[in-house]
Amino acid sequence: MITTASIIELAESVIERAIRELGARGGADANQVLAYDLAHAASAVATARSLIDYGAKGDVEASIASAFTAEVVHDLSAKVFGREDLWGVTVGVLDPARSYITSFRDPAFLATLATTPGPLHLSDDMDMVRDTFRAFAADVIAPHAEHVHRTNGDVPEDIIQGLAELGAFGLSVPVEYGGFSEGGHDEYVAMVVATEELSRASLGIGGSLITRPEILTRALVKGGTEAQKQQWLPLLASAEVMPAVAVTEPDYGSDVANIKVTATPAVGPEGAAGYVINGVKTWCTFGARADALALLARTDPDRTKTHRGLSLFIVPKPRGDGHGFAFTQDPVDVDGTSRIGKMEGRPIDTIGYRGMHSYEIALEDWWVPAENLVGESDGLGRGFYYQMEGFENGRLQTAARAVGVMQAAYEAALDYAHNRKVFDSNIIDYQLTQAKLGRMAVAIQAARQFSYHVATLMAKGEGATEASMVKAYVCKAAEWVTREAMQIHGGMGYAEEYAVSRLFVDARVLSIFEGADETLCLKVIARRLEA
Repeated sequence: MITTASIIELAESVIERAIRELGARGGADANQVLAYDLAHAASAVATARSLIDYGAKGDVEASIASAFTAEVVHDLSAKVFGREDLWGVTVGVLDPARSYITSFRDPAFLATLATTPGPLHLSDDMDMVRDTFRAFAADVIAPHAEHVHRTNGDVPEDIIQGLAELGAFGLSVPVEYGGFSEGGHDEYVAMVVATEELSRASLGIGGSLITRPEILTRALVKGGTEAQKQQWLPLLASAEVMPAVAVTEPDYGSDVANIKVTATPAVGPEGAAGYVINGVKTWCTFGARADALALLARTDPDRTKTHRGLSLFIVPKPRGDGHGFAFTQDPVDVDGTSRIGKMEGRPIDTIGYRGMHSYEIALEDWWVPAENLVGESDGLGRGFYYQMEGFENGRLQTAARAVGVMQAAYEAALDYAHNRKVFDSNIIDYQLTQAKLGRMAVAIQAARQFSYHVATLMAKGEGATEASMVKAYVCKAAEWVTREAMQIHGGMGYAEEYAVSRLFVDARVLSIFEGADETLCLKVIARRLEA
């Protein structure tokens, strides 16, 4: 009997054979096209797998699971067709799925899902979290979204303070340090739910605000000393300190292990031990407004040690102007020479994702006390691992942000379709529009349910690979969903007076930050599949 589960098993068997073939051919680095396609296919199939339980909860849920699975296997067959040898499979390996795909990719079937996005099946507590953040997003964030985007403005302070009052920045801070985390399943799901709702109102001034404190929080919980946790975690939870992440460098984007910004021991004020930091960081989102940088630097000059020579620092800084900033410090002693620390930030203008702003930050002899090295002496050379602790959860958050952007785009397209007449009929009445909206609704619910699944895994200390997979699949899907939403708007989708144009350019960044799609697929997902 052909069922959704059996079709997914068939797709998984193709993935497994391709993994073996990839290994036999020398691995991901030697076969990048296969590795990239395989990583995306495996991510989509894993998303379908996560829908099996969801599909058992009702007729609508079953239709969504079937429609999504049919789409996934159809896309997989397109990747395999003509490249069977490369994938290590026989011609026609997916033919048993043909009738299933025919049924659940039928335009008439997809049209029935156009206005039926499906229930979420959250617990009562998580429904309350969703309602709370949705109300805040609608009342406080949404009224600013278009103005900030069109004027390239800053995140309004009332949004930051409002989120702090809601406890948004303390969701992952343990309760003993002033946060709300008790280490359970709900912590991760709540983060996903809150992030989606904030992103639904605005990616640039809502959905990304939680991520930076979250990354530093995870690093401190993983590797910080007790004194560091006592000092910094309450400040992060209350938003008294809002951090930015300074990892990427002009010559080293996703290649984090080879960064070259240095941190060198130096004597600071009143003979205090510390380090001076020299070099340039780029794509430091929120770098001007931030009160501190979570900065990864090379503390071991032996570059052959790559990631083993990196350490993570909390680098306090004044708040700067959104259009650029320059700061100086009092002189410090470096190898017997008095030097003045300097920090200069240059904004990087972007086509979307405005509000948070990204910066290139140059540091020259910028001094930080030794106690700001995460883990202190035990943290020397451990910064890469602490940073990755935050980044893995950051990938899950980015998927949640993508879901929020997609949901907003779908709702905008659905509303426009009901109200726009073309050739004497509202465009919602046309099969093509209905099929597009149905596919959009299915992709969004699948992405959402996979995000919940990954959150559950991460709460158990698992799911590192799945966190990368959910980002890879969902962020790419967001580009398609927002593009289709814009297309449904026709010419008005290209006009700035409609929010869907903002959603489209915002979605484009999602496959780039928190791990560029190609690097994520080749260096993380494909390698873990091979292992």
